[in-house]
Order: sequence, then C-alpha cells, then structure tokens
Amino acid sequence: MKLLELTIRNFGKLTDRNIELSDGINLIYGENESGKSTVHTFVKGMIFGLERARGRAAAKDTYSLYEPWENPNYYSGAVKFESGKKVFLLDRNFDKYSKKAELFCEDDGEVLSVDDGDLQMLLGQLSETVYSDTVSVGQLHAEPGEGLAMELRNYAMNYYASGGGELNLDAALGKLKERRREIDRQIKEDFQKKQTKREQIEQEAAFIWRDIHRLQTERDNLEERIAYRREHKPPKEELENNRMIDELRPGKWRIHPLEILVFVIAVVLVFAFIQRPWNYLVAIILALLCLIYTWNRLKISKRQEKSEPEKILEEIMPEEEKIPLEKLYWELEREREELGEKQVQYNNLCEQLEEMDQMGEEFREQERQREAVDLAVDKINELSAELQKQMKQKMNDLLSGIICRFTGEKYTRLVIGEGFKMSLVTSQRRIPMERLSRGTVEQVYLALRMAAAQVFQEEEMPVLLDDTFAYYDDARLKNTLQWLNENKKQVLLFTCQNREEHALRELGIKYRKVEI
Repeated sequence: MKLLELTIRNFGKLTDRNIELSDGINLIYGENESGKSTVHTFVKGMIFGLERARGRAAAKDTYSLYEPWENPNYYSGAVKFESGKKVFLLDRNFDKYSKKAELFCEDDGEVLSVDDGDLQMLLGQLSETVYSDTVSVGQLHAEPGEGLAMELRNYAMNYYASGGGELNLDAALGKLKERRREIDRQIKEDFQKKQTKREQIEQEAAFIWRDIHRLQTERDNLEERIAYRREHKPPKEELENNRMIDELRPGKWRIHPLEILVFVIAVVLVFAFIQRPWNYLVAIILALLCLIYTWNRLKISKRQEKSEPEKILEEIMPEEEKIPLEKLYWELEREREELGEKQVQYNNLCEQLEEMDQMGEEFREQERQREAVDLAVDKINELSAELQKQMKQKMNDLLSGIICRFTGEKYTRLVIGEGFKMSLVTSQRRIPMERLSRGTVEQVYLALRMAAAQVFQEEEMPVLLDDTFAYYDDARLKNTLQWLNENKKQVLLFTCQNREEHALRELGIKYRKVEI
C-alpha cells in the first residue's frame, strides 16, 4: 500500500489541507503544535476509522481529542492510496450523526464496501493493533504494546499450522477453555442434583429403617406373648376363666321391662278415656316423656362403674391375659405384613443408592469430553511452544540483521528470550535491555517493529515515524535512515528539527518535504 494524497477537510486543528506524498521518504516538517501528530492520527483514522468511547472514557479518547476546533459537525477527510497497482479513494465522515465511509477504485470505477470488509482485504487483513505496534510509531511511543507478543505467538501457530495467518490461536484456546468450563459446570450441576436426590433417599431409608426396627421389636414381643400364652394357658382353662367372668358379672337392665309396660298402658288409657282430638295430643306428649326418660336412663347406665367382683377379677388377672389369643395372632400377622413391606421398600432404596454410587454413562461421557478438551489444549500449547521457538529463531534473525545495521555492527545479535525479554549480543558478551542507553533501547524497539512488520504484512504498509529519532546520535540516525531507504517503499517521517533533512542530504537520499 502506498499513500498518494491526504485531503484533510476538518480534523483537529487542520482545515482544508491537501498533502501529496511520493515513494521513498516523505519528510513532514513542522514546528511544535503545527499539526504533525494530527496528520499522523488522521492517516490511522482514515484507515481504521474513529469510534467514540462511552462514559467517562469519551472525554479523553482519540475521537474527542481530534474533534475539529471549528465546526465540529463537519468532521471528515479523504485519502487516495495505491494497492495492487490500482488507485483507490477512501472518503470518511467521522461525525456521529452523519457517519459514513465510501471506497471506490479510480481506475475502473468499482464501488467497494468498507462495512463488508473490502478495505480490510486491500490491507491484507491487517488489524489496528498490529498496525499500531509495527509501522505506526507515535511520538515518544517507540515501545510496542503488550499485544505484539501475543500477536506474534498467534501468527507463529497459525502460519505453521495452516500456511497462513487467518486462524486465531487465542480464540481457539478460548473456545476450548469455555467448553471446559461448560462441561465442569454441567458436571457440578449434575453432581448437586445427584447429591440432593441421594440425601433424600438416605433420609427416607433412615425413616424406614426406624420403622423396621420398631416393627421387629413389636413382632418379637407378640411372638413371646403368644408363646407364653400357649405354654401356660391351655384353651380349656381360658374358656373357664371367661365363663367365670360372665358368672361374676351381675345381670342388670338399663331399662326394666315393667317400665316399658307401664308406658304402653298409659298410652292406651289416654285413648280410652280422653276424647278426640285431645287424646292424640296427650298421647304425643306422653310418648315424648317416655323417650326422654329412656334416653336419660341409657346415659346413666353407661356411666355406671364396674361391679366389685369385676374389679377384683381384673386385679388378679395379668394384663396380657385380658387380650384374647385370636387378637394377638391377628396383630402378629399384621405386624409381619407391614414389616415385609417396609423391608422391600428399604431394599429398593439401598439398590438406588448403589446405582447412584456407580458412574453413570452420562457422567462417563462428560469425563471423556473433558479429557478430550484437556488433551486438545495440551496439544495446542505443546505445538504452540514448538512453533514459537521456530518463530523466535526467524524473528531473531530478522532483528539481528536490522539492529546490526542500525548500530553500525556494534551489536551483531538481538535475541528474544522467555517472556519476550530481549538482549543484545556483541562479540564478547550478552547485554540485557536494562543496561542499554535510552537511544539504543529506542533502536531496539524500532528494529522489533520493522521485523514484526515483515512477518505480519502481506502487503507492505507505509511506515509512519513521529519524532522517533530524538535519542539517536548522528551516526545511528544516518544508519537508520539508510536502512529505511533501502528496505521500505514509503516512509512518512514527522519531525520538528532539521537534523533528519541534513542527514538525508549527506547520505544523498532523495526525499519529498512537506511543511505543515
């Protein structure tokens, strides 16, 4: 991709500015606060768009920082660029009320859709994160973001596994881990349901076991009583005792027959000596009095105490001998039947508990799925580690060649170790980043960005450097500019000083100068 022309209609402090660019190095010069960083941000905004943040973050996001000073509702611009030997025009309106993005090819007039991904296709699926961590170097931001290490890791895995960078290792691992959490959550839910059901069964079994114990005790007592009665109380003697009780119990009437006879005679005399219709009335009254008398006598008879002979007989007879033997046999049979039913219920509950202790087919399937997910994660991590090792070797070779040029061959190797820690190697020793000067560290970061750009980009992107060489000495500045001229098709060098221009002239490098 090559930028041909920037049309800034209204962006930040710049209004109606047109900037033409060429191949090679474009020196964009301007004093402090002239708008160099605004142009830099404009290019990024045109390529990837500007989204306004929400909440408190909206006050300090890029959209708000570069909102036009004059007429903020007119927030737009255009960029003309070349890609695949064709010229395209991208026009954007950033205003939240009339936001739009239009893209068409000037060579054949084809209208493309930014929303459908046509622009991303022209950029080689370059993401905004990779762009910011490689070819776009902000003012005093030479150090790449933390996402670069992860992007390199993903690229290593995807490139060697599929021959390209279209897969996403982190997304795949994230899906696997999410699947593992779903399986664990399902296993936990099933276990909780199973545990709840088990507790209910155990509680029910405990109640039934107490009933069984009670019934067994009652059964044993009945069997002992029946055995004792059969051994010490023959049937004839038992009948004799019953007969003796009947003899001792005196005969008694609740209502004497003579009393009933008197009531009948009285009713007959009423009909004989009293004229109609009064005889009916008197007869009814007399009948009611008879019924009341009979009812009272019955209640009194119920409340009467037992006779003295009955009391004496009850005292001398054992309590268990008062119950007929047939009733004891009936109670024993009933206890045995109930005990048998309880034992069947208890055995069924015990079988259910044994079945619950055994691992069900559903649980075994869940375990197999979890083991499969764990195996997939382990294999991806193992493969990732091996591929990262290969990628590190490739990156180390690229970095070493670049840093060797930047430093005038003072450092021959730049090595990436564990945890993405870098160190420089001379002919005599290895020097960690912590011991390097600020200028050398800035050169290492730029070398890392340029090497990563070669790895990620399918189509080479312009390099944008915003006051990147502030800590470089003159020698290393010339070395870096020489390398950029030889290895990059287009460079936008933003600066507020003249030393870059002097270095370019001394090196004899052609450049295009744009003053802001």
